[in-house]
Amino acid sequence: MSAALELVNLAAGSAKTNVVGNIASVGYGLAAIGPGVGVGIIFGNGTQALARQPEAAGLIRTNQIMGFAFCEALALIGIVMGFVYK
Repeated sequence: MSAALELVNLAAGSAKTNVVGNIASVGYGLAAIGPGVGVGIIFGNGTQALARQPEAAGLIRTNQIMGFAFCEALALIGIVMGFVYK
């Protein structure tokens, strides 16, 4: 009898609160892809730049750290949005 009741509740849409939580988790997972790719590009190109011009190491490293911080800020914004739009 309880299985039939669960199906009726599911059809009526009473399980929407569980779906919202799962969608927020999936949304953060998708939001983390962009910063992950960005960090890879930043450090990959930074390594190439250091190999080509070792005398500009200070400037390149500073730009790498700033780019990394901006990408990670996007990831943190992505995790907060799941809580804000609950």
